[in-house]
Amino acid sequence: MEETVGRAFRATIRLGRTALLAYATIFYGVLLIFTAVATALVVGAGALPETVLFQRRVADYKRKLIARSTGEPVAEAYLPVTGPLGERLRTVVRDPSTYRDLRWLLLHAVFGWALFIVLIFAWYFGLMIDGFWSGTLGRRARVLPLLERLADFDDSWSRALLEPTPGAHRNAVLAQRVARLTETRADAVAAHGAELRRIERDLHDGAQARLVALSMRVGMARRAYETNPELARKLLDDAQDQAEEALAELRHVVRGIHPPILTDRGLVGAVHALASGSGLVVTVAVDGLDAHGAAGSRAPAAVEAAAYFVVAEALTNAAKHSGSASAAVRLARIPRGLAVSVRDEGTGGADESGGSGLTGIRRRVAALDGTVDLTSPTGGPTVIEVELPCVW
Repeated sequence: MEETVGRAFRATIRLGRTALLAYATIFYGVLLIFTAVATALVVGAGALPETVLFQRRVADYKRKLIARSTGEPVAEAYLPVTGPLGERLRTVVRDPSTYRDLRWLLLHAVFGWALFIVLIFAWYFGLMIDGFWSGTLGRRARVLPLLERLADFDDSWSRALLEPTPGAHRNAVLAQRVARLTETRADAVAAHGAELRRIERDLHDGAQARLVALSMRVGMARRAYETNPELARKLLDDAQDQAEEALAELRHVVRGIHPPILTDRGLVGAVHALASGSGLVVTVAVDGLDAHGAAGSRAPAAVEAAAYFVVAEALTNAAKHSGSASAAVRLARIPRGLAVSVRDEGTGGADESGGSGLTGIRRRVAALDGTVDLTSPTGGPTVIEVELPCVW
């Protein structure tokens, strides 16, 4: 009997959440009526997308409850509500999930309100009937187990209404994919534009200025050669120094575009070079990559460049901000592409809005449809994990 009561109590908690959620739909009903009137009057049409987004949050909460009870997640398929007001309105009106969720909410409200009466009578008669039938006569309980079946029924019919059809799910995933690609393309264009401006600035302020000065020095030395050989020799020495400085500036610009060390030594060798020059004690672990960068064992050049800059930026941040004396880098070949992780044992609390270069890492990785996961609790450690998809 105790086990029966315990199971009935747990089922009651599940059903109680459903009933409380039904009470919450009172607020949504008022909001829905207001939105309908405002939309009909046109001036309040902007409230419709927000109302649908609130509806989605309610449905998502129910999905989480079902997944918690059954151990199986409930799929969702929503078209992204983005862009100007007109586009947002068209999206929520055309999205089949809007009407699917609305249908579930209305039925859920009726079902949830009826649950209060069912629960009261079930426990009242259950304790009397099952108490005698099971507790006294030793027979199997009859009434209280119905609560568990009712809770399972609530999960099953809600799942049936909330899960999208295969076609709707495919369309929603495709729409989300298009939205994601549009966003990453915009970030890639912005990053590319910023990189071109940086290269132009470096060439204009650095190498170009030095080459102009070099040309002037050579011209002055040429004019002074016949009359003042010592001055000409000094001017030529200065010109040689400026030529070397200009070459150094050009090498710096080239390294910013595509580090030559990647071509010469491959990703593993380039990362080892970064580690040795970072100022930290850096350990480099390699899994599935050729340390010598042999042909056929390397990722595409764009992927290697992105991985290189991720490691370079992460080590720079660690040296500047973490307070850690050491860091660990891991490069791994995975079925989906290339995985990169950088870990330091510093103070943590990395903030992407602080101009630390993390935004640049995200943009560079997103341009290749990769992912970035940052973990940096206060007190450390800070871990940056990057996956770059590619075909080997």
